[in-house]
Amino acid sequence: MDPDVLIVDGFVDEPASLGVPPYISPHIRAIAGAVADAGATSHYISINELRKQVKLPNAQISVFFGGVSVPGKYLRAMPASQNEIIRFSKTLPGIKILGGPATFDVQYEETGLFDQIAKKDIAACVYDFLRTGEFSTRWRTIEEWNRWLIKGAPVVKKHPDYPEPLIAEIETYRGCIRYQSGGCSFCIEALKGAPLFREPEDVIQEIRTLNRLGVKNFRLGGQTCFISYKAQGYGDNLRLNPQAIKTLLSGIANIGIDIIHLDNANPAVIAEHPEDARMILETIVHYCTSGNVLALGMESADPIVIERNNLNATPEQVFEAIKLINDVGAEIGETGLPKLLPGLNFIIGLDGESKKTLEHNLAFLRSVIKEGLLLRRINVRQVMPIRRKFKPGVTHADFLRFKEMVRKEIDKPMLQRVAPAGTILRRVYLELREGNKTFGRQIGTYPLLVGFDYPLELGHFVDAMVVGWGYRSVTAIEYPFPINTAPLAAMRCLPLIGEKRGTRILKRRPFRTLSELANALDDPALAEKIAPIITLDVVGRSINESKAIPSKTQNTRKK
Repeated sequence: MDPDVLIVDGFVDEPASLGVPPYISPHIRAIAGAVADAGATSHYISINELRKQVKLPNAQISVFFGGVSVPGKYLRAMPASQNEIIRFSKTLPGIKILGGPATFDVQYEETGLFDQIAKKDIAACVYDFLRTGEFSTRWRTIEEWNRWLIKGAPVVKKHPDYPEPLIAEIETYRGCIRYQSGGCSFCIEALKGAPLFREPEDVIQEIRTLNRLGVKNFRLGGQTCFISYKAQGYGDNLRLNPQAIKTLLSGIANIGIDIIHLDNANPAVIAEHPEDARMILETIVHYCTSGNVLALGMESADPIVIERNNLNATPEQVFEAIKLINDVGAEIGETGLPKLLPGLNFIIGLDGESKKTLEHNLAFLRSVIKEGLLLRRINVRQVMPIRRKFKPGVTHADFLRFKEMVRKEIDKPMLQRVAPAGTILRRVYLELREGNKTFGRQIGTYPLLVGFDYPLELGHFVDAMVVGWGYRSVTAIEYPFPINTAPLAAMRCLPLIGEKRGTRILKRRPFRTLSELANALDDPALAEKIAPIITLDVVGRSINESKAIPSKTQNTRKK
């Protein structure tokens, strides 16, 4: 009899793939496909369900896919921690297999909890064990890769965010174009060897299959550098392939999905191949949804750190990449945000680091501000000792001070440029309540965190107008603003109104005409000023302030 396989989704976060909600990792789908291909049955549960102590299905094999190699903060769901992987694995039935970034942590080997730790491809390991009874340590072939992603696609229906706001993370290739030099000191992707590219039609077919199952949102984030997709050669002999990228993105766009976004680009590749890179960036802008972001792996602006850790690019190359992406993608698109902007990744804790490193980093960011360029987000994180241990050159207090300076000097002014007052953000999905505040995000890569200073019904889309900024978020009101139904807390946020006028509006409404509203205000001209941003229809999703709604207190991050 074929065994049942329990798949535990630990919500992974790694350089070339994201599986933290609203994302579902391609590796989870591949594991499910490998199980199906071997003739067995899979059962999916998430780490959140383990936290709730749900009853586990009977299974002869348990596969725990977890770990984090690029940690951050998250909005609604946390990846499985080291302690949780150990604690929950003790409760899992049958033979236990560990996969994901967690496999690089020797602590799991020392516990003896797992029958196999899949150092390479977890899907291939599971498939081989089901077929032969023996564990393997290998990478899946390209044929297996494509077959398993199709066979495993139905697992998306088990994900807690299905169908909305679920985003399917899509892989386009494995490995790194810098593998010959060993890649960046902290990153595991170069250990996977030379890039193994999936063909455009295979990626398109996977997305078509997922779309038929009800998935509407996709991010091509499963690669180290999207600009290098289907490139030929390495190093100085690298030749980009704009036509392959056009074939891929145009084919995806023809499916008719809601969101198509990207992640990850090597800034040196963009800077060293400006003509081909421009063609590729123009293709991205044409076929992808606006609000798109290419995260650039700068990591450090310190020349010593760059050399000691074999990093991607020099500050000069990163600056040129930022300029080119701005030149092509800064136009506002249908979502209310620029069509394509760069993001920047920094890592603190690498070899050769000193306090001067933080000065170099800040000086670089100030130069971007001075030049008038746009950055969608800046991700500052500490290195994880996945490949090896690092000797930190700055204290944790220095790290925190640097982050705070970036937030104050760079993040907030940049947000004010990217989303100035009055910006209309389309289709903000309301996800979280904290007290009387509501938080939402547009579906997509690195979405803006949008805060409403009043309670709104969760699980719905609203359009929002920006009225203020935090360091990493914006404050907004519903657009158009439902003047006949909004609570007083919402009225306070309405430009030019405030609490006194808001109270007067509440007492005199409902209004059937703009003139009735004007008569209710001490300054009738105000009605004309706010008319473009309000509606007299009863359309809002505001919640009556007298109704008590439980809060959900969770960590926050845009990613």
